[in-house]
Amino acid sequence: MIRKTGDILNVSKILKVKFMEKILSLQGIHKRFSGVHALKGCDFDLKAGEVHALVGENGAGKSTLMKVLTGIHQPDEGKIIYMGKEVSFTGPRDAQDMGISIVHQELNLINNLTVAQNIFIGREGKSLFTNDKYINDKAGEILKQLNIDINPTDIMGDLTVGQGQLVEIVKAVSFDANIIIFDEPTASLSEEETKTLFKIINDLRDKGVGMVYISHRMGEIKEISDRVTVMRDGEYVDTKNTSDITVDEIISMMVGRTIYEEPKSHSMVPPNAPVVLKVENLVSKDVKGVSFDLHKGEILGFAGLVGAGRTETARLIFGADPIISGKIFINDKETEIKSPQDAVKVGIGYLSEDRKQFGLCLGLSIADNSVLSSLDDFIKGGFIFDKSIEKVSNEYVEKINIKTPTIKQLAKNLSGGNQQKVVLAKWLIKNSDILIFDEPTRGIDVGAKSEIYKLMTNLAESGKSIIMISSEMQELLRMSDRILVMCEGKQTGIINIEDANQEYIMKLATKHG
Repeated sequence: MIRKTGDILNVSKILKVKFMEKILSLQGIHKRFSGVHALKGCDFDLKAGEVHALVGENGAGKSTLMKVLTGIHQPDEGKIIYMGKEVSFTGPRDAQDMGISIVHQELNLINNLTVAQNIFIGREGKSLFTNDKYINDKAGEILKQLNIDINPTDIMGDLTVGQGQLVEIVKAVSFDANIIIFDEPTASLSEEETKTLFKIINDLRDKGVGMVYISHRMGEIKEISDRVTVMRDGEYVDTKNTSDITVDEIISMMVGRTIYEEPKSHSMVPPNAPVVLKVENLVSKDVKGVSFDLHKGEILGFAGLVGAGRTETARLIFGADPIISGKIFINDKETEIKSPQDAVKVGIGYLSEDRKQFGLCLGLSIADNSVLSSLDDFIKGGFIFDKSIEKVSNEYVEKINIKTPTIKQLAKNLSGGNQQKVVLAKWLIKNSDILIFDEPTRGIDVGAKSEIYKLMTNLAESGKSIIMISSEMQELLRMSDRILVMCEGKQTGIINIEDANQEYIMKLATKHG
């Protein structure tokens, strides 16, 4: 762990301890919010040069524990021992200055600033960081060293979500931290971007940086972590060496039960099921001639690598982006869809990949969010009928098992899985017959994921038709009746589920030209 001259990823602070020596210990941490006991005596420790996975269902307390560590929350009880001394962080900047950095799942970037400005924002008090050339050069050095192909002068708003996540990672690394917390870092990353991240993590591990890795993707946990700590319902469950525990054992500790989602062996769609949506040669600036049929009661999976054009195709169908050419038929009738309002009128609902930005009003209640698409149905004579809204909201909270003490709970206070259910309730109350799910389980734990799968299956069985865009191969194989594969805006094949496997899908997903 000798610091190299000119090495940006130095770990000057970490040299005070030996490799694999304990640098952090959270002991008996309690945290309460308005009567809710969010953390109940939690323990967690971290060693220099290890990746320690922290796992649990949404609502298990992982994020709250990390917010205590980074000074966002103050513990009600318990100790934080850092570098051998008991410490108390008054806020995130305090923790950051002490060498603790976090990569948030939700991007914390400013779209109208450059990549370099986003990386060094908040450090303007240091004279050199007010010099654009200096921060561009500095950011460029870090990006190059991390093998990230992003220009430091690019405007943040012009980048993809995955590129934005990489910028968040660079920002955290740039603080020369002893400890870096990765909160669902690959949720928006492509396969290649994930490989880049893992190389960064391995380089940091070799330099003695301790890392906390929070993820719902069990394959990643097994691949990248040294130890795994499991939390459930705000309590510490156990810590195991990753090499000594199976994925099934981790999941069982997380949810208190065994969950197994086997691939679908055959299509569940009746042979005579009518076509409810027909797309003919759809073309836009990003989509190059997509055609398919969607049958009543069918789940049609959309597969492809990042940039393949899956979401872009869905947005054309939903009227969110302009169509250059092509036709859309709803129940055999050619339909012109120029806006989301047009799509909603013909029975199409869209559950966006970014549910917080496009699916929910986080500051509104469950009840208000659930009727956003059908509010006109609850207005008569200029008056909103709150009793009717309360009745239907309560009905769907019970029907799709939204975990909340009341329908007045704000959407921002729900777990990811329950937020997704509120978005689904919004379209079910609108009685949409065609539902587009874009990455339906992104950032959702295995227990909530299983519930979403059951909901989707029940919807299909009841006659709803679903387009499901997913980057998770197992999810596509578990849920789809057929899988449409895309590459670089082009449709490269449609596979019956009986013939589908990972190798065949990847072959079509990389079929250029």
